[in-house]
Amino acid sequence: MRFDSVIDLIQVTYTEDEIGNQIEDTEKRQTFAEKKSVRQSEFYQASMAGLKPEITFVLWVHEYKGEPKLEYEGKTYTIIRTYERTDKTIELTCEVKTGG
Repeated sequence: MRFDSVIDLIQVTYTEDEIGNQIEDTEKRQTFAEKKSVRQSEFYQASMAGLKPEITFVLWVHEYKGEPKLEYEGKTYTIIRTYERTDKTIELTCEVKTGG
């Protein structure tokens, strides 16, 4: 396994301003991962559910703290699926974040 891609895991929290608007706060944490393509079968299954998986990252399971987003090469992705493997790694399947 080659963890040669740098990703930023993004934790998201929300606070309210004085008039009740929700403000998104993000905190980034950098780690290394292996970039992989989305498997064809997973792509088609997700498409039927309205999701558009684009990329998968593999990293050590202890590095992932449940973050809902990540950033890679200037693009922000939403993590749409996680899969913990038997080799103490976790796969994060992601789609491009749209709408802000």
